[in-house]
Amino acid sequence: MKPNDLAEGTTLERLKLMIYLVPIFGVVPAAYRVWQKQGSRQEQSVSRLVITLALTWVMVYGLLSTGSHLAPGLSLRFLISNTLVTTGYTLTNLVLMVRLLQGKSVKVPGFSRLSRRWPD
Repeated sequence: MKPNDLAEGTTLERLKLMIYLVPIFGVVPAAYRVWQKQGSRQEQSVSRLVITLALTWVMVYGLLSTGSHLAPGLSLRFLISNTLVTTGYTLTNLVLMVRLLQGKSVKVPGFSRLSRRWPD
């Protein structure tokens, strides 16, 4: 996705992408968009990125929560780590929203590459 691709997008397209980037709640419309295989290449790319970020967050959150229950002595450390991971997920989505509004590319190193590996 080139920076100019977003600059040329319509306001409605940007609004859709902003909705997809809302932490936690935006995953539902993004997943629906990917499942229906509709929308522009840009929408599909952002939707896959959103789903990849959300699934990664859910897995890490679950592992840290499980760890806090299984190791009572380390419980506080796991819960603090969980808070940091959740904050990072939220801030990443907010930064992507700002980049979208600025007309820049919506990519996250590593995650964008991972999200492109989805089957079409």
